[in-house]
Amino acid sequence: MSNEQKDKRLFLSTLILVIVHVSGIIGIQTEYKDLFLMCTPFNLLLSIGLLFWNHGEFQKSFFIFSAVTFLTGYFIEVVGVKTGMIFGHYFYGKTLGFKILDVPVIIGINWLMLIYIVGVICNRLNFSGLIKSLLGATLLTTLDFFIEVVAIKYDFWKWANYTPTVQNFIAWFVVSFLLLLLFHSMTFNKNNKLARGLFIIQLVFFVILSLI
Repeated sequence: MSNEQKDKRLFLSTLILVIVHVSGIIGIQTEYKDLFLMCTPFNLLLSIGLLFWNHGEFQKSFFIFSAVTFLTGYFIEVVGVKTGMIFGHYFYGKTLGFKILDVPVIIGINWLMLIYIVGVICNRLNFSGLIKSLLGATLLTTLDFFIEVVAIKYDFWKWANYTPTVQNFIAWFVVSFLLLLLFHSMTFNKNNKLARGLFIIQLVFFVILSLI
């Protein structure tokens, strides 16, 4: 694929993501709020689909990383919901869609998407994999701070004591750090120009919704 074709793909993907997220911010403030919230799983699928469309070459190690990250993200949430020992006591609402073991399947996709985009962003830094993972986990924990406000407001999930605990943010940091160590230890194509744009879009999206 030529550089011109890659640039066109990147522009189209970014445009679609901006339109979808801006529409979501506006739509959630209208009488059609419930309809827009129902589209949240499709938004996540669209986002990761466009992200991987811009990935480039797919290697066996990439699929291994994706499978391990998806399954780890999903089952850590299952253990978290069932025991309260990881993130604290919480439960999922209806917004994120179909559940198995009381956890929406899409949550594994969300973990994969977030670990991937932050991994790609930090991979460009001239640091060791350990430092990159620490920086990436810090970015994701910061993002989670804003996600929590929106999640509680729009029934993504609920906390037993109504607000997330310090335990939740520590767990987010640790799990993110370990998965990012995996990302940086594996050899596959990590040059994806959409990753930084998607992270910024996600951050702006949740910051705006948390402030409204």
